[in-house]
Amino acid sequence: MPIGGQAVIEGVMLQDGHRVVVAVRTPEGKVAVEPLPTKFAVPRLEVIPFLRGPIKLVQMLSLGWAALKRSAELAHPEEAPASRWEFLTIILFVVVFLVGGFMLLPAYLTGLTGIGNRILFNLVEGGIRVILFLGYLGAISLFADIRRVFQYHGAEHKVVHAYEDGLASVPDARGKSPIHPRCGTSFLLLFVVVAILVFSLIPTANLWIRLLGRLMLLPVVAGLTYEILRFGSRRPRAWWLQPLLLPGLLLQRFTTREPSDDQIEVALAALRYVTAPESERSLYTTE
Repeated sequence: MPIGGQAVIEGVMLQDGHRVVVAVRTPEGKVAVEPLPTKFAVPRLEVIPFLRGPIKLVQMLSLGWAALKRSAELAHPEEAPASRWEFLTIILFVVVFLVGGFMLLPAYLTGLTGIGNRILFNLVEGGIRVILFLGYLGAISLFADIRRVFQYHGAEHKVVHAYEDGLASVPDARGKSPIHPRCGTSFLLLFVVVAILVFSLIPTANLWIRLLGRLMLLPVVAGLTYEILRFGSRRPRAWWLQPLLLPGLLLQRFTTREPSDDQIEVALAALRYVTAPESERSLYTTE
């Protein structure tokens, strides 16, 4: 199973199968490396094509939140940790923001145009969704803390590239690309493209039924998107996949930055943990 992960606060989270770790640069300058429990492991279902996509999405969202929460505690131990209710409130707000802002709002705005053709309607809706998403990325990239997260995002991709080439040092990773075809950013943009095609199959002009249909078809879109991305990562030179994968790769130029060597060291600490034999893993819990 290929290694994947995400950037967190002052560090990265990496996953290799059911082995998950978060590595964070602490205020003292050390690298804290801690394992995380796998969320919602259902091995028998995770191998079924099209069903594994939605399952992986739920797992990564849950695991991503846990990694972000723990990284914040390690990077800023002087701040009081959020209570469970505060954390659940944040999650609820983000879910409402994502579903409302990126799924329902574009459909509603497009409905105001009076476009009757379903294909044209979905193209316009998809265009609005992309514009909103790019505007969101551009806005958050103005914050210094987010730019550091984007640097760690680049560090994560660089060490994964190095590992896939059989290398595992700072100089090796430094020369690698900060862009990777399996990135979640590519998933998001490809998700939009697949959604345009799938949502066009809803055979009604009623706006509210279309909105409900979109929500019900989200697992289908997630499943198709995951399979295309999975296939593309194994056959990156397939000519017919390039139009689907290229926009996501270009979008990563918004969400990654060139990392420093210190940031690459943090990502390598996480990599060493998830790839070490079980008997040696405890050796990499601190640096």
